[in-house]
Amino acid sequence: MIGIVMFFTALFMLLFGFPVAFTFGAVSVIFGFTAGFFEAFAADEGFIQGLQYGVDMFAFMPYRIWAIMNNTILMAIPLFIFMGIVLQKSQLAERLLESMGYLFGEVRGGLAISTVLVGSLLAASTGVVGASVVAMGVISLPVMMKYNYNKGLATGTICASGTLGQIIPPSIVLIILGDVFQVPVGDLFQAAIWPGLFLIGAYILYIVIYSSINKEAAPPIVLENNIGSKSEQIIKALKAIIPPLVLILLVLGSIFMGIATPTESAAVGGIGAIVLAFLYKSFSFDMVHNASKETVQITAMVFGILIGATAFSMVFTYTGGDIIVEEFMLGLPGEKWGFLLLSMFAIMILGFFIDFIEISYIIVPILVPIAEAIGINPVWYAILIAMNLQTSFLTPPFGFSLFYLKGVAPPNVKTTDIYKGVVPFIIIQVIVLLMLTFYPEIFGISQISH
Repeated sequence: MIGIVMFFTALFMLLFGFPVAFTFGAVSVIFGFTAGFFEAFAADEGFIQGLQYGVDMFAFMPYRIWAIMNNTILMAIPLFIFMGIVLQKSQLAERLLESMGYLFGEVRGGLAISTVLVGSLLAASTGVVGASVVAMGVISLPVMMKYNYNKGLATGTICASGTLGQIIPPSIVLIILGDVFQVPVGDLFQAAIWPGLFLIGAYILYIVIYSSINKEAAPPIVLENNIGSKSEQIIKALKAIIPPLVLILLVLGSIFMGIATPTESAAVGGIGAIVLAFLYKSFSFDMVHNASKETVQITAMVFGILIGATAFSMVFTYTGGDIIVEEFMLGLPGEKWGFLLLSMFAIMILGFFIDFIEISYIIVPILVPIAEAIGINPVWYAILIAMNLQTSFLTPPFGFSLFYLKGVAPPNVKTTDIYKGVVPFIIIQVIVLLMLTFYPEIFGISQISH
C-alpha cells in the first residue's frame, strides 16, 4: 500500500500549493527509501541494507533523465511553444478579432461567434491556452461589454474558445499523450480534428440559439460608416486570416502527408511564425529574444515536472501500486465501460484541482497498461483524455482559463459572472465527450485496438 499512500500524499501537497516538480521528486525520494527500509526490515537485513535498497532504486534515474532529454517527440514541445509565443507577440489575435468583428458584428451574437472562430484559429496556430484567453479577454471582452452583451455569455465564450488549443492540433497535450501512449503524434493530430471541429460547431450553435431566445443577451452591432464597404471588410478579413491559415496547413499538412515528423513540422512552424512577424511588421530581435526566454521558462517547467513524474512513477511501480490499481480497475463491473467511465470521471475530478501536465505524466501512465490489457484503441483513449483535460481548464474553482480571464477582465466583471458563464460550455464539452465515448465512429475513430 506504500504506492497508494504516496499517491494521495502527493495530491495532498499539491492542493496546498507546493511546486509540482519538487513535490513529485521529494515524495518519490521519501517513499522510495521508506519502501527500501520496509523491504530490508522484512528480510531482517537492517538499516544499512535498507538505505542501500533506496540508493539502488534511484541509481537508474540518470538513465531515465537521459532518455527524456533525448526523446525526439518531446523536442516538438519547445518549438511549438516558441511558435505560439512569437505569433502572440505579432498581434495575430488583435488582427483576427478585429476582422471577424467586422464580418459577424451585425449578426445577433456575432461578436461571440467571432470569438469562437478566432479562438479556433489561435488554437491551431499557437496552441497556448493562456495567451489565447488573455488576448481575447483584453480585446474582445471590452467590446462585448460596450455593446451590452450578457456577462456570462461573453466570459464563457472567451474561456471556452481559449481552451480549444487543448484539442485542436498542434496541441501540446496531444504531443505529451503521444509520448505517454507511445503512439505516433500524427495519428493523434488526425484523430483530434473532427472532435475539435464538432466542438466549435456546438459552441456556435449554442450562441445562436441562446441569442435568439434571449434577444437582449447578444444584440447585433451597428458598425460605423468609416470602416469601408462589405467587400472591403471581407478583403481585410482574408488578409488577416490567410497567413496564419497557410502556416497551419504547412505545419499539419507536412505531418499528415508524411513529409515531416511533428518535431520537424514544429521547426517549420517556428520559422513560419517569424516570417509572419515580418509580414505584420512586428519583428524585432528583442521580440525573438523575449520569446526565446519565455519558451525556455515554460519548457523548463514542463520537463521539470516530467523528471519529477518519472521518479514518482518509478517508485509507484516498484512498490506495487500499479498492480493494485490494475486489479481494482479490471475487477470493475462492465469491464471496458466500467474502466472507461471511472477513469474519465477520475481525470475530470482531478482536473478541478491539478494541471493537465501532472495528470498526463502521473495518472495516465497508470491507466495505459490497463487500457492495453482490455484492448482499447490507444488513439481513441488518448483523444478522450485530451477532451477531458480540456474541460479541466474551465471547471471551477481552479480552472486556469477562469484565472487568466479574471486577471484581464474589467472591474465590473465578477468571478461569479465567469463561473456562471462557463457552465453551459462545460455541459457542451461533457455532451461531446460522451458522444466521443459511446459513438466514436461519428468522428472516424475506432474503439478497439487493431
